[in-house]
Amino acid sequence: MRDLGLKILCLSNGHGEDAIALRILRELQQQSHPPELAVFPLVGEGQAFAQLENTRIIGPVQRMPSGGFIYMDRRELLRDVKGGLLQLTLAQFKAIRAWVRSHQESGNQDCAILAVGDIVPLLFAWLSGLPYAFVGTAKSEYHVRDENGPLPRKLRGISWESWSGSVYLPWERWLMTRRRCRAVFPRDALTTETLEKLGIRAYNLGNPMMDGLEPENPAPGFYGPDAEFREMQRSIVITLLPGSRAPEAYANWQLIVEAVAGILSVIVDRKLLFLAAISPELNLEALRPILESFGWHQEGDIRTQQREGSILLSPVYNAEEIRKESPNLQLPLTFVQKKATMILSQQSFNDYLYEADLAVAMAGTATEQFVGLGKPAIAIPGIGPQFTPAFADAQSRLLGPSLILVKHPAEVADAVQFLFRDPDRLQLIADNGLRRMGEPGAAARIAEYLLDRLVI
Repeated sequence: MRDLGLKILCLSNGHGEDAIALRILRELQQQSHPPELAVFPLVGEGQAFAQLENTRIIGPVQRMPSGGFIYMDRRELLRDVKGGLLQLTLAQFKAIRAWVRSHQESGNQDCAILAVGDIVPLLFAWLSGLPYAFVGTAKSEYHVRDENGPLPRKLRGISWESWSGSVYLPWERWLMTRRRCRAVFPRDALTTETLEKLGIRAYNLGNPMMDGLEPENPAPGFYGPDAEFREMQRSIVITLLPGSRAPEAYANWQLIVEAVAGILSVIVDRKLLFLAAISPELNLEALRPILESFGWHQEGDIRTQQREGSILLSPVYNAEEIRKESPNLQLPLTFVQKKATMILSQQSFNDYLYEADLAVAMAGTATEQFVGLGKPAIAIPGIGPQFTPAFADAQSRLLGPSLILVKHPAEVADAVQFLFRDPDRLQLIADNGLRRMGEPGAAARIAEYLLDRLVI
């Protein structure tokens, strides 16, 4: 039975985890008897939670030098330790205990923890002494196996990641099997099935990463007698995903623009439209010099996307007039070269995912979301701290045939041609993306289930 006095503290540990937690908490607030919410981002400053009304951060937050990627590089861990990681972790644990104690002393026993991320928030949830639920965002059985069985052990990382029979290690599973752990929500069906066999109360309700990605202006479908002609006449649309954190994203951008140059050299009979989805945390102007060094020149006007059936048109607007009316608006930048157009925007993420035929990607969450829409992505490992060769390798295992991993930017063009020559593979990729990432609506399903499970 649902209790009207339920209070939930949500723990998360990363930018992507904050975004997933935010979707679930918003759905909790939409319930007929919403719980009282508090949040605690354990990594970073939790800026995403500023969008939640009547919700406060309960303890100290701090941006660490690594940006939360200490598990990828020991040097990053050392930098964080020098930056105060141990002191911050202790202060955060004390803050959680203080939140629990304050509610218990006030006579409210109906408190619970929602842990989103990996073992860190899961461990804190157990240490709190309260009932808890866990949304596992970081691990998937797809890292070590697929529906056909274990992946070849010669692949990097496989030999140690699966030694205990699951991608989740014994101590992580121990935390999930405690009586106070009321529910575990893995990121996919394969992981759920494995955890269920190990005695864990795991529920396959989908992956909240796929929620809220609907385009602002959905394209109507037209299937007339000239559909094939129209398809051949339209631009090939390629989305570019350089990641969200500086300075890494700027280094990634250099590699991506090199890859684009290779694509231009081999696809000469079709128009090309490149849509660069740039994080609001980055500076668009900082991307200009690299483009200009590869022969791109900026148009004086601004292009935006307008759909006509399945064809993208680009109406032109006078940039100076828009800047006079809205001086603080971050406008997209448009560059041209031969038959190709490139648009850089910080406001069109969903549209850019939906419009593309494929992506050149050096991102984490954004790449997974793109693949979840049933589309192929080509990845180039960078220098990190996030998108390193080790991370790219793990992501390629996670996403299977939907992610094509190349070693150098020069190899991207061949990968693009290979995809366009193999329609059967494109269909396999479409099916694979949906299976691995799930259907939209997971946050609402998890929120509803939480209210039934956290008070028993």
